[in-house]
Amino acid sequence: MSQDEITVMDGGKCIYQLRGVRHFLSNKFDITNHKNYKLLEEYDKKNLFDVEEFSNKRDKVKINTNSLITRI
Repeated sequence: MSQDEITVMDGGKCIYQLRGVRHFLSNKFDITNHKNYKLLEEYDKKNLFDVEEFSNKRDKVKINTNSLITRI
């Protein structure tokens, strides 16, 4: 395909490239049909994963009355 043909290609198609195989046209997959689609942020905004929030929570140490702190 020329660059002009690619720009007017059907929106439901994609060019698939696999190592060791010549590239070919394929139908795009509709992700809304996937069994885990409900876990994506696109389905529900509360599924957003915030990396900064996660790393901030992970770095905090929780100490309670039964904690034993030792120095190495």
